[in-house]
Amino acid sequence: MTLVDELELPHFDYTEPSLRGERFHTALGELRSGGWLARGPFGYIVLDRESGEFFLRTRSATFPGMKIAEIFGVSEGPLYEQMKRNILHVNGPDHSRLRSLVNPALSPRAVERYRPAMRGFLEGLLQEAVASSQSDGRVSCEFVEAFAKPYPSLTIATVMGAPLADAPKLHHWSNWIQRQFDAASMASVDQREQIERAVEEFYAYAERLLEQRRKDPGDDLISTLIAAADPAQQPEKLSDVECINLVFNVLAGGVDTTQSQLAHAVRLLAEHPQQWALLVADPQLAQAAVDEALRFEPITPFTARITTEELEFRDVTFPEGTIVIVCTFTGNRDLAPVEDVPQSADSFDISADRGGARELTFGAGVHYCVGANLARAELAEALSFLARRVRELELDGEPVFESVTGIYGMESLPITFSL
Repeated sequence: MTLVDELELPHFDYTEPSLRGERFHTALGELRSGGWLARGPFGYIVLDRESGEFFLRTRSATFPGMKIAEIFGVSEGPLYEQMKRNILHVNGPDHSRLRSLVNPALSPRAVERYRPAMRGFLEGLLQEAVASSQSDGRVSCEFVEAFAKPYPSLTIATVMGAPLADAPKLHHWSNWIQRQFDAASMASVDQREQIERAVEEFYAYAERLLEQRRKDPGDDLISTLIAAADPAQQPEKLSDVECINLVFNVLAGGVDTTQSQLAHAVRLLAEHPQQWALLVADPQLAQAAVDEALRFEPITPFTARITTEELEFRDVTFPEGTIVIVCTFTGNRDLAPVEDVPQSADSFDISADRGGARELTFGAGVHYCVGANLARAELAEALSFLARRVRELELDGEPVFESVTGIYGMESLPITFSL
């Protein structure tokens, strides 16, 4: 066996600010062609699906949240307390217990109840876009501000049982809280202070909402978790702190992420008119379009693990404490062979048979994204709605991409369409 640090590996700096859009695609394509393993600024990068699955699923590696805290000197305060209690950083029996309590509220069947509300939000946002910008039968808007940003915030407010008027605040908190996973944001004193403030403000808000729902329960996530905190209904008690942190996880993981993936999906459809035409002709392809967008342009192109003991994989030894970065972007391009079906992993095709393999965008293993079912439903409802209502979708300017570190989103996406 060879120690990983003894290997001569290509170096890839995914924190390089200009690495986004087509330049990002090209750079990773070149890197992947050279092998399955590379060296990065914080650890080693695995590039194919099999290695990605291995490190995401192994019980001998975990999400390095507390290592991130250590690297950036987060040792006390609201952010430290949140990181310590984040379900991503909880392992073993406690993780299983928390997942068993929150999973039923976010199961495929449970999230169906929110679809009518999603459609109502989309209808309202479309009406606003039409009212604010229509000329000669065409509607022009900046899609991120008009749709992608408010839509998941309104949905999460509904899921939480929060007033819809609070949706902008929820978006603001989620946007800043997610930056704890972005090295550049954590290295900035000013941004760290903003992250800390967002965590503190949301904790105070969630505590108030918890008390309101305890007095007046409803058909929402917080009320469901309150019931789980009642030992008379659940033998494994959920504390108030755990309840608030589970809500925190759903907020932080369910707003900025869905916003970013929806913006990328609409950008891809606008850039590929034939694919948009397929969806318009058959809106039932919406879920396939979601799956293809998740595969082709994952908003979590890099996700980390840290080994908790020595691991061996493909005759390479990874010592305990090794940080491994799973590149979901390249991993998603490894397709299961489909006999007699011509296809390209580097093409965006909502009708392609990808062999039934699930993309790595939501992770894998015990830390598979707890809100994946909700996100898929939101994305599918949005694309289905647009396919039924919008015609001649086109870009109306150059899209502006955000950084690939943390959540890979769109800063702006100008589009034009007819009804």
